[in-house]
Amino acid sequence: MKILITGGAGFIGSAVVRLAIARGHSVVNVDALTYAACLENVARVADHPNYVFEQVDIRDRAALDAVFAKHSPDTVMHLAAESHVDRSIDGPADFVETNINGTFNMLEAARHYWQAQGRPHGFRFHHISTDEVFGSLGPTGLFTEDTPYDPRSPYSASKASSDHLVRAWHETYGLPVVLTNCSNNYGPYHFPEKLIPVVILNALAGKPLPIYGDGGNIRDWLFVEDHADALLLVLEQGALGRSYNIGGENERTNLELVKTLCEILDRLRPRDNGSYADLITFVTDRPGHDARYAIDPSRIRDELGWRPSVTVEEGLEKTVQWYLDNENWWQPLLNRSGVGKRLGTKS
Repeated sequence: MKILITGGAGFIGSAVVRLAIARGHSVVNVDALTYAACLENVARVADHPNYVFEQVDIRDRAALDAVFAKHSPDTVMHLAAESHVDRSIDGPADFVETNINGTFNMLEAARHYWQAQGRPHGFRFHHISTDEVFGSLGPTGLFTEDTPYDPRSPYSASKASSDHLVRAWHETYGLPVVLTNCSNNYGPYHFPEKLIPVVILNALAGKPLPIYGDGGNIRDWLFVEDHADALLLVLEQGALGRSYNIGGENERTNLELVKTLCEILDRLRPRDNGSYADLITFVTDRPGHDARYAIDPSRIRDELGWRPSVTVEEGLEKTVQWYLDNENWWQPLLNRSGVGKRLGTKS
């Protein structure tokens, strides 16, 4: 297939680009190259004959129309989004403009292209979203594809809005769509503002390891390369109009996660004195911090035969080793806007 992938220079998007190229697909990578994007993420495929990059902002409808006309993709994977909850608290406007208005532009560009092409049977618009649209769970229970939406942050509200737009374009215009909602991703090329890369890089620098509240918030952790595999599977085999929850089946509290990272670092890069866990520091919780996310992945498992390939411990080991081996990738990113600063304190 020729796949138009938005946000392909970002964390999850670049994993999809790399895997798609490895599997023989052609890729048109559409990315605006905002602060969290990094072309080094796709450097290994940049010279591949099946890869093309277009620096285009999804808020620019005319530019999107031009990309569709120029490259005639067989299908679309829409990953471009503002994604950091803390940044959405401080500056929600960017999240509304990109995640809602940008998705509207993508849907309209894709719909007009699809109609002009005679509504080809194989065309699909795959919208990639998050489990955060479902809100916060208590101590028990799991998110299913039928869980009511209950977003709590500007980020999750903007992604919920985009999900609703995608479903409406399917119901109203017949646009062939599939949707996925994933749990927390981690792995190589993770931009250093999220919990796992922050902990790894702060630890290596001997800085405090910040944990919100008492560290009891629970997330289901999904290795990004497993996620990319699941996304391509849904693109190829998912039922039209259907959504699939993608989870890692790896629930951990934030404190448990950080302690595991410290144990791995203690083995791979020991400190001169003591354990990295000595650097753990509890900080004031962020506003509206959801207590627990957990995904029921039975639909994608039963209908498409997908399960994650690694446990969180195996994935974290791979991730830590990658950061130890790739300082030339992450070091320049520490100078980008907002990195290393406490964000999301407005309320």
